[in-house]
Amino acid sequence: MPWIAGMVFGVFVGGMPGLTATMAVALIIPATYYMPPLAALAMILGIEFTAIFAGDIPATFLRIPGTPASGAAVLDGYEMAKKGEGEVALGIDLVGSAVGGLIGVLLLILVSQPLASFALRFSNFEYFWLGLFGLSMSAIIARGNALNGFVSVLVGLLISCVGADITTGYPRFAFGVAEFSGRIEFIPVMIGLFGLSEVFRFLNDPSGGSRSAVPQRAGVSLTKALGVLWRYKGAVLKSSFVGTIIGALPGTGADVAAWVAYGVGKRTSAHPEKFGTGYEEGVVAPTVANNAALGGTWIPALIFGVPGDTITAIVLGAMLMYGLRPGPMIFRESRELLNGMFAIAIVSQLLLIPVGYAGIKAFALFLRLPKAIVMATVVVLSVLGSYALRSSTVDIYVMLASGVLGYVMEGAGIPLTPMVLGLILGPMVEDNLRVGLIKTGGSLVPFLTRPICAGLIVCMLAALFGESLVLGTKRLIKRWRGSSVSE
Repeated sequence: MPWIAGMVFGVFVGGMPGLTATMAVALIIPATYYMPPLAALAMILGIEFTAIFAGDIPATFLRIPGTPASGAAVLDGYEMAKKGEGEVALGIDLVGSAVGGLIGVLLLILVSQPLASFALRFSNFEYFWLGLFGLSMSAIIARGNALNGFVSVLVGLLISCVGADITTGYPRFAFGVAEFSGRIEFIPVMIGLFGLSEVFRFLNDPSGGSRSAVPQRAGVSLTKALGVLWRYKGAVLKSSFVGTIIGALPGTGADVAAWVAYGVGKRTSAHPEKFGTGYEEGVVAPTVANNAALGGTWIPALIFGVPGDTITAIVLGAMLMYGLRPGPMIFRESRELLNGMFAIAIVSQLLLIPVGYAGIKAFALFLRLPKAIVMATVVVLSVLGSYALRSSTVDIYVMLASGVLGYVMEGAGIPLTPMVLGLILGPMVEDNLRVGLIKTGGSLVPFLTRPICAGLIVCMLAALFGESLVLGTKRLIKRWRGSSVSE
């Protein structure tokens, strides 16, 4: 059955670092030319949903994000794996992915038109503040010294500046390397930071070479995962809404949604200090959000033909072949085909559980090999994953340099997560700032006066200083009450 075959292929691609969900969909499109429209859509949607989940498997077990959307999974998922609870974390990922995807699809069905209209109100001014809001999450996500987190995000922003200037086209910091004339791809950087740095750490302390990479004390328990999701049902709902809204904004996607949801989850959690230590809520937030974002990306795509991410952009072209013409009239002209697509998206969430379960168990078997063998495999996968992106040896060197940088930074107590946020969101902030200033002739007024901009500024300030303001207010109230009693 093409549907199941596509989902199995999605698990394979998502679990291989460097092979993205976008690549998987692009490869499979030609195979769907002669299929019935619904069968072709089932295969494509099946790949999309499973690949995003499967990226969490190497992120949890090996600390290498399989897809960009799995970057946040290395924070608490990998810490759980170090405790021997890797399969438990992935059970939460699996069920959370299905639940988040299901909520995202239901929101797509119910509120697609209002959300699409809201998404189209975003211009360069709003996207600039959205990027800054995402960067502010680095102050929340980073644990320990705030200065170290600030240094980390600056390193990420500096790397994001490499490439052609958006206004002049002049290459910056390229040093004569043709591949640097564009942006530095962040997938090789992430593979090096999180994966290769672990290999360097192992080489520095190879005493665990005869043990399994991840001790397996507990298997995948779907009932336990459901219990965890029910315990953190508030986080599930928050992350689902955050993911859907972020996904509905063109040009953002599941990777941005995962990081923002993790930051929001930590800020609003009853135990924010546990995030990053192998905390179950820290696993729930990003995995629910990145799958909910997939439903969100279809909102502007179906209503206005504006793709929410690169995967949707590829599928939009294929949809024209299947008789689906995106636009405001799609609910009248292609209602039957659209209903079939919605049904496929819902059933795909249910099929994700058995297919993903098999993928987790297969990966866990590999990790029972001696750690030295696993680390050697990590090196091979890191090289292949970096090279596969653009068939460029330069990306391999970028990955190696990132591995050394990650090893040195962690040794100095500088967190890696803010650097990744700076790398991902840096182009979004810079490009929209430059274009916005060109539109206004250098004026910053629209950046501050537009209603959505003002709302994002308030959200950013609340995220950064809200807790301090609340604590300060409580202290003032206590002092006032104390002085009143003494009088």
